[in-house]
This record gives sequence, C-alpha cells and structure tokens, in this order.
Amino acid sequence: MSALEDLLAHERETTALAQVAGRLGWDQETVMPAGAAEQRSEEMAAMEAVLHARRSDPKVGDWLAEASAEDAVGAAQLREIGRAHARATKVPARLASEIARVTSVAQGEWAAARAADDFAGFAPRLAEVVALKREEAAALAGDRTLYDAMLDDYEHGTTAAELDAMFGALRPRLVDLRAAILNGPQPTLPELGRFDEAGQLALASEIAGLFGYDFTRGRIDKAVHPFSSGSGADVRITTRTDPADPFNCLYSTLHEVGHATYEQNIDPDLALTVLGQGASMGVHESQSRLYENQLGRSRAFCGWLHGRLRDRFGDAVPERADTFYALVNRVHAGFIRTEADEVHYNLHVLMRFDLERAMISGDLAVPDLEAAWNERFAADFGAQVDRASNGCLQDVHWSVGLFGYFPTYTIGNLYAGCLFAALKRDLPDLDTDLARGDPGPALLWLRDKVQRNGAVPEPKALIEAATGAAPSAGPLLDYLEAKFGDLYGL
Repeated sequence: MSALEDLLAHERETTALAQVAGRLGWDQETVMPAGAAEQRSEEMAAMEAVLHARRSDPKVGDWLAEASAEDAVGAAQLREIGRAHARATKVPARLASEIARVTSVAQGEWAAARAADDFAGFAPRLAEVVALKREEAAALAGDRTLYDAMLDDYEHGTTAAELDAMFGALRPRLVDLRAAILNGPQPTLPELGRFDEAGQLALASEIAGLFGYDFTRGRIDKAVHPFSSGSGADVRITTRTDPADPFNCLYSTLHEVGHATYEQNIDPDLALTVLGQGASMGVHESQSRLYENQLGRSRAFCGWLHGRLRDRFGDAVPERADTFYALVNRVHAGFIRTEADEVHYNLHVLMRFDLERAMISGDLAVPDLEAAWNERFAADFGAQVDRASNGCLQDVHWSVGLFGYFPTYTIGNLYAGCLFAALKRDLPDLDTDLARGDPGPALLWLRDKVQRNGAVPEPKALIEAATGAAPSAGPLLDYLEAKFGDLYGL
C-alpha cells in the first residue's frame, strides 16, 4: 500500500471510533440511567485516550510527509488529517482523557443544577472545566491567544479580533431595529392553548420528514437541550416539548434537522473520512438557522404550518394565518437563546462571546459568572434574570467545554443570510413552493451548493462559491429589516 492508502485506512478506523464515542454522548443525554454517570465518564475518557493515541501516532506524521494528493479531495484529506495530527501532538494524552472524563461528569451535574436553579453548586465543576480547557488552549496556542486557539476548533483561521469587527458591524443595525420595533406600537396577539406532547412530537416528525430527514438513518428523541449527533448512515436528533409552547418543539426540531440533513446529504464517498462532516460549525449553523428561520418562519411556510396545527390542535391555534405568522415571529426580549426571535438571537450570542472570552482570559472568575451574566443581560435586554435556568445555566455548552463554539451561531446566521439571498435569486417560485408545504427545491439547492461537499472546501470559499460573493453581514441585516419592517409597519 502507498503512504496515502495507509494514512486513509488509519483515518477511516479513527473516524469510525469517533462515531462510537459520539454515540456514547448521545446515549448519555437521552436514555442513559442516571446512576451510570460516573462509569460513563470513565468510558468516555478511555475512548478519548484511544482516539488521541491514533491521531497523534508518529506513523501519521510519516505518512503525511510521504503522501501526495492526486486531486482536490485528496488534497483536502491531507489538509484536514494534518490539522488533526498537529493538534493531537500538542495536547498531552493525559489532558485529553481528563477533559473527556470531567466534561462527561459536568454534563450531568449541569442538568441537575439547571433543574434546581443552583449555579453556586455547579460553579466548582465549571471552574474545573475552564481550567482544563485553558490548559489545552495553552498547549495549542503558540503565539495566539488562548481564546483564538479555542475558536480554531470550530471555525479554522478565525480570530477574536475578526469576530469583534464582524460583530461590531452587526450590532448597531440590530440594536436600531430592536429599538424601532419595541418602541413602536405592539400588535395585540392571542394566547395559545395547550398542546399535548404526543401531538407535538408527531407533527415535529412530519416536518422533519418534509425537510428531508431520512428516518432510515436517523431518529428523534427527547433531551434537556436539543442537539444533533452523528454523520453518514447514523444521524440522530433530539428535541423537547412544552405544553404551552409548540414552537419550542417544532422549531428546535427543524433547527436540528438542518444540522442532521447536512450530515446525511454529504457525498457517500466521503463517509467515515475526515471530509465526511460539515465544513465548519459556522457552515453547519447556516443550514440549521436557514431551515429554522428563513424557510420555517417565512410567511409562506407559516401559512402551511398554520393549517397543519389547526387540523391537529384545533382552537388552541389562532384562526387567522396572519395572526399565527405574527405569533411565530413576535419580537420580545425573552431570556432563552434557543427561543429568541431573529432580531434578538445574535444579541444573545454576542453576550456569550464576551463572557466566555473574559472567563478564558481570567478577567472573569467562574464564581462571578452569574452576577456578570445578569448585569449584562439587564443592560442588553432591559430585563432582570429571575433564575439561573433562565440565565447562565440555560446552555449546555460551557459544561462540556465548548468554549469558542457560541460565536459560530452568529457566523452561521451571517452565512445563512448570504445563502438565502442567493437561493431567492435562483428560485423565484420559492414562496409558492413553501406555501404548499414543499421545501424540496430549496433543499435540493442547498444540497448541491453546500451539503454534498462535506469538508472538502474551506468555509468561506464554500459560501462564496455557493453565492457568488464573499460572506458579509449585509444580506442578513437586509433580510431582517425587510421581514420585521413589514411585520411591524416600520
């Protein structure tokens, strides 16, 4: 066998083992018995030790030095395997295993603390996670900041300085739009009725199938925090229900379907390779946010969804479709990021971006996080946080060590704005299709332009090739101002 063949065979087994580790994580958040948490943490640590050893194996470096690519796919494989190898060789095996063990324990403790609204009880464990992630970042950083080293895991090549500039361009128009809406006359909207869990889950499954989720290669389960897991032939999603709020279930599901169908639609030839995954978390979020918002919350699709909800839940849903559309897109300064309207959503992300950078730099001590969160939320949203589950305990990310992940939500929104502008340009009948509950043409466009490519192209190059222009904040802001200007008569 050639060096390239040896390298790819080794990588295929590593990727397969990583999928098994991911399945352990899915099980932990869905059906694992509570008493298994300590044992699961040891299992996760053992799996990470095996994966780390394979990724840092000196043979990988030798193969990389000898291998040569014959085409763009081969070059991308060498690029991504090289990055993973370089990262693994810098992080001590002991540290990689300890992070896996501690974050596995922390995940369960976070869920319990969230249910009890007890940040103080969780803070020591979170401080341990932060210390471990800072140690990992120090091993990776070189001449970069710790936070930039963390960002690199999710959006390669992006720096906090670049995000400051990007988010700085986004914030003023968002704040102005928010003020124009909330300071103007507010529509009188009815209260929703009650929605049984079985009915919500049945409709969520119907919508998932409508948006291309392949149930022969996936499933939907319940979890505290909705997520998507896996790739290729096994891609699983979770959702949650609230009897007073069906939008939580339906749009959380649609969001995760965006992630899941991205993974399901990657070229099968890339399965179980380093390229058989999304190009970056920002590109991944572009799919989930576009499915959820530009398509799922559009006036056209809401008209179809209104009919389905009326069929299933009757008078629990407003009689008029335009009232329903206004409810789906109501702008209000709520506490929860995952339930935020499109105007407020990125302000939630920008707050988390600033707070996590402060924790990683050492400017914000973990025990002071709750007070800092509440103070910042009051300043940005004009409301006092009433409990920790509505504040700094609402997201799972920090408990499992995902520092640097939050900014990718806003990067994904920016990418989604660019993609949607191009999609509308190329599909003039889009609204007609969505009004009859047929997102198929839009899904085919996204599959061809984005999803099938996996991680072969770099993120920004992928978006530029799909849209014909370099990614920028303009299309997203134009979309938001047009949509909510129409809704609120601005």
